[in-house]
Order: sequence, then C-alpha cells, then structure tokens
Amino acid sequence: MFLEKLKSDLPASIVVFLVALPLCLGVALASGAPLLSGIISGVIGGIVVGLISQSHTSVSGPAAGLAAVVLSSIQMLGSFDVFLIALILAGAMQLILGLSRAGVIANYFPNNVVKGLLAAIGFILILKQIPHAIGYDKDVEDDFTFFQADGENTFTELISALDYITPGALVVSLLSIALMLFWDKTPLKKLKFLPVSLVVVVLGAALNALFQSAFPYFEIFPTHLVAIPKVDQSNLVQQIHLPDLNVLRNGAVWQVAFTLAIVASLETLLNLEAVDNIDPQKRKSPPNRELLAQGIGNMAAGFFGGIPVTSVIVRSSVNIQARNATKLSAILHGVFMLISVLLLSSVMNLIPLASLASILILTGYKLVNLKLIKAMYAKGVQQFLPFIITVVAIVFTDLLVGVIIGLLASIFFLLRSNFKNPFEQAKNKLHIGEVVSIQLPNQVSFFNKASIKETLWALPSGTKVIVDASQASFIDADVIEVLEDFKNVVAPSREIQVNILGMKDQEGLSSTIQFANVIDKETQQRLQPAQVLELLKEGNNRFVSGQSTDKYHLQQVNFTSGGQNPMAVLVGCIDSRTSPEILFDAGIGDLLTVRIAGNIVSPEVIGSLEIAVKKLGARLIVVKGHSSCGAVALALANVMEDHMHTVTSKIQEVASQCGCYPKNEALSDEEAMEKVSKHNAIHSAEEILQQSDYLRQQVADKKLGIISAYHDISTGRVHFDALK
Repeated sequence: MFLEKLKSDLPASIVVFLVALPLCLGVALASGAPLLSGIISGVIGGIVVGLISQSHTSVSGPAAGLAAVVLSSIQMLGSFDVFLIALILAGAMQLILGLSRAGVIANYFPNNVVKGLLAAIGFILILKQIPHAIGYDKDVEDDFTFFQADGENTFTELISALDYITPGALVVSLLSIALMLFWDKTPLKKLKFLPVSLVVVVLGAALNALFQSAFPYFEIFPTHLVAIPKVDQSNLVQQIHLPDLNVLRNGAVWQVAFTLAIVASLETLLNLEAVDNIDPQKRKSPPNRELLAQGIGNMAAGFFGGIPVTSVIVRSSVNIQARNATKLSAILHGVFMLISVLLLSSVMNLIPLASLASILILTGYKLVNLKLIKAMYAKGVQQFLPFIITVVAIVFTDLLVGVIIGLLASIFFLLRSNFKNPFEQAKNKLHIGEVVSIQLPNQVSFFNKASIKETLWALPSGTKVIVDASQASFIDADVIEVLEDFKNVVAPSREIQVNILGMKDQEGLSSTIQFANVIDKETQQRLQPAQVLELLKEGNNRFVSGQSTDKYHLQQVNFTSGGQNPMAVLVGCIDSRTSPEILFDAGIGDLLTVRIAGNIVSPEVIGSLEIAVKKLGARLIVVKGHSSCGAVALALANVMEDHMHTVTSKIQEVASQCGCYPKNEALSDEEAMEKVSKHNAIHSAEEILQQSDYLRQQVADKKLGIISAYHDISTGRVHFDALK
C-alpha cells in the first residue's frame, strides 16, 4: 500500500518542490526578509507542518498574502530579529486557536466565496505568470497582488512584458504548454511515476543547454533562470537569523504577533476549504488540527529565522494536479527543498522560470473551470453575484481583501433574501375556502419584521390565515409585537380569521385558533358535486407535486370528535397503497372510505354509501380502481379458492365484457390488468346506480355526483372519468 502511494506522492512532491522553490524566494524578497528565510519556511512548511497536519492535499509554506504584512512589520519593529519573536508568539497564538477548536469558522465560509477564491487564483496565475512565460522576470514570482511594489499593476505588467520578450523563454513555454495539453493523449500517460510537469522542467533545462551550444539567439540568460542563493555549509549556523528574546516587553511585538496569527489563520482556513473543494476524493481536512500544525510551524519558523507559513493554494493546487495520494508529497517536497539548497543549487539554477510559469499557467487554467462558472450562473443571482464579486475583488486587490469583499457580498445577498422571503407562504383552495398559510422559519429576526408586516397587512378582508410558528426556535420581540397588532387590531377590523400555531409561552404570544380547518355543516351543504371534484383534483395535484398542505391533525381530531361532515365518499381497493386522505391532500373527516378488494359492489357497500350520503351528507361518490391491482390479477389468473371467488368471479364478468378474459393474446398481462381495472371502476359506478334507487334519484336531482377514477400507483396521479 505504501509503495502504491509513493508512486503517486514521489513525482508529485518533485513537481511541487520545483514550483515552490522560486516562490519561496519571491515571497522572501517581497517581504523584505533575507532570501534564505523563504527557503527555511518552505522546508518547515513541508516537513514540520506536513508531519503534523492531517490534510492529504494542502501544502504549506511562505505565502504572498502575508508579504505586505511582514514587510510593514519588519519596518515597524526595526529589525528582522525582533520580527522573529513576534512570529514565535503568533505561532503560539495559532496553537491556542487550534486547541480551542476555533477552526470551526471554516464551516461558515460560503461555498460561492470559496469557489470564487479558486477561480480568482486561476485567473491570477495565468495573468501573473504570462510575463515569466515570455521571459520578462522583472517582478518576483510570488507577487499575486494587483498593485505591485514596483509601481506596476497586473495589466500594465502584461503590456510592459510584450516589449521584453525573450525568444528562448517563449519557445520553452509554448513547447511546455503543448506537451502538458497533449500528454494524456499519448502512451506516456501510463507512466504514473513520470508526471508531465517534471518532464517539462527537464525539457526546459535541456532546451536551454541546446540553445547555448547551437542557437545562441535563443539562449536564456541567468536572470531568467531559477536563482537559489549559495549556502556556505561551513558557516551555516551564522547565516540563520535567530530571534532576539529581549524584546518581549515591547507592545508593538505583541501587536504584530496578533495580526500575524489572525491573518495567517484566516488564510490557512480559506485555503484549506478551497483545496478540499478541488480534491478529487473530496476528503475533509480537520481545520483545528491544521491550526495546530501551522502554529507549531510558525514557532519553528520564528526560531530558525524563517517567515510566516500558511496553507498555500497555489502549491496545493499543483499538488492535486500532479495527482498526489497522501500528505507524504507535502513532506517530501520540504525534504527536496532542503537537499536542493544544501547540495543541488547549481543544478536547480539551470531551470528556466518559463518552465515553472508554464506549469502554473496550466494549473490556473484548470482552476478557472468554465463548467464551474456555468454551474454557479445556473444557481441564480444570489449565488452567482457573490461568486463573481469575489473573483473580481481578489484579482484587483489581493486574496484576503478580495475574500472579505466576497464575504460581505454574500452576507448582503443573504440578508436581502431573508428580508424578501423570510417565510414560506402558500395560498390553497380548500373545502373551507381559500386559506393563506405562513410558515415561519427556525430563526425569525428583526430583519424579517418589515416583510412579515407587509404580507399580513396586505391580506384582503375576509381571509382565513394560518401563521405556523411550530418550526421557530426563536422569534424576535419586534415580530411578536407585529403578530399581536395584527391579531388584536387589524384582523378584527377586516373580518380576517387568524390561527396562530406553535407559539411557546416564553415568546409572549399564545397560540390562537379562530377557525377550524375542517368542513362544517353549512359549508358541506353549500358544496356542489362538481366543486367537490375540483377540490379532489387540486388536492391530488398538490400530492403529486410534493406540495401537500399542513393538516394540523390534532386540531382536526378535536373539531371532528363530535361529528363529521364529509364532502365525498370513496369506494377503493384494499391494496391501493395509500389512503385517500393522503392521495387527495385532505384532512380528517373530509372523506369517507369504503375499501373492498377490486372495488366491487355488494349490498353492504350500497348500504354504506347510502349512510354516507343520506345520514352524513357526502356530496360525491368516487369509485377508484388502480394500477397493478392484486384482485384483478387473481381474477385474470382464475383464482377461485376459498371465498376469494366472491371477488374474482365478479371481476371476471367485467374482464369478459372488455375482451380480456379468457386471456387476450393481443394484450400483455400489464395491458390487460390496466384495461380491466379501468372498466371495473366504471362498471361498479354503474352498478351502484342500478341497485340503489335513493342514490340514483340524488344523482338525477343534481344533489349528488358519482364518478369513476383510475389511480396510477407509480406516479400517484388520479385520472377521473366523466361526472354523472
């Protein structure tokens, strides 16, 4: 298992090391720190942080986002040695943050901001590395801010670079990018231990050697190559800046330490969330453990003369693109960095910066995923605008400032959405008339006050409204006051009936019930058969679309305990899967049900229907067959054992009339069952009218309706025939 992972991690670590090495130097230069400090932090970020961290993909080291903070801090404190004390203290603070489980804030970074961060880094990599790819290396490799220290910005740097194209660097870049684009289309992709990024680096050095010997015009000069400073191994300790421990009483040191701890922790957590987002295996990196690792890493960096380390999105992205398997790649990249500085600086200095720029440009291209942009756009304005604002803000400022702007945009749209739609509102045409239902969310804050008031005050006179607070664990006092004013003043003046449900005593407003969501006698008698049929159809539509209404069953039980006033009675089969109340989104007492196998008719069924109509006032009879009916299947299979023949023989009569029994070879078993089920419902409805003089007269007088229906159990849809 270890060897299998090593096959992926070893080549990935080499690629990450090659990319990270010049970036470490660039950050040190931009930070105003000794160049060796960048290498020291690169080694610590790889080995120390890598060993402690439990992230499989994150790679740590000096980050561009802290360069400006480090530069200003060194200037404020007066020396790099004093700054190192502040860095040790910052690491200790990060250690405390990790132990106190402050990493939980990573769970609250909005996904659109994290994805915006990834896309922005992709754009920045492409824009910032193009000058290096064509041989214009005036700016340091890890300067990712829009406004650069040399007075240029990202776009003016691109324009200036066009006047200083290095032919050899351009050739190396074009060949490198072409090789990386087409590598997976060649048999070489099967060589897992040989990543294309490593081949690109070797190709760049080899091409430059060829240019030097055969094509001098294309020679890439040392100013455009990796430049690792030579380390005097005989005097190595003297070259390391150790911290000055005599400045702990300096308040400025603590101020810098606090700033470094907060900024480095936020950048680490952001990068960690972003890297997990692009991890093909979608592994979750524990943020508290990462803060511990970063804290120890920064304490070590301060002690040995380094600069601050964080999780770095660029190196981590390269690590993922190189198809690493575990955190071993991050550790090994630190080991290679240490070896290269001590033993291989002359070899490493043969690598053209254009080769590394090509790798980063392709990494950026993969981060700027057009599918991601389209997917974010498809999610709507509330998701897309914070995403695109984050991208633009990071590109035109820097990572931390851009993310803060993106977070503010995301919060703005969240509050805006909360203000516009803080609750679920539905209007449903029920048997008691149109009822407006307002479902309050889990948290009802003062931000919701205006919208709730606007909705309630806009209700027309005579409305029935249900305000359901059963899901709310908190309701702001301002909202309670709005509900009280509506219930006590506005609603009575406009004859609005209000049910306020689910209120808790501590919220200062008790639940109120002014109308029952059940049919009373007056409403029942006012309903016509055609109106009842429409109510059933609308209820079935709600059921099929997944928009069934809340029934408040406990209230309905209380209100129907003394009697009921059903609007319809259904004759259904015993295996029709679900009850009519669910299928037609009806409440307790709305429907009466006669269930008998095959929805056949017998004297007992006729008697039950007459009771439902004459004594209980039902206005509609529905005879409902259904698909995959077991009774129909038994009849077609000629099952006559025991008393089952009393059912199957009656169904066989219908099956014979519609040409399905004995077996019709022109029809499949499923087609025959469907045809018989539909005809059987129609036949039962006709039989009811034939056998009951009372029900037949009620239908003739238009006081009662009768209809057959077919229930498709696979969809829940009920299809009705013509009303009689």
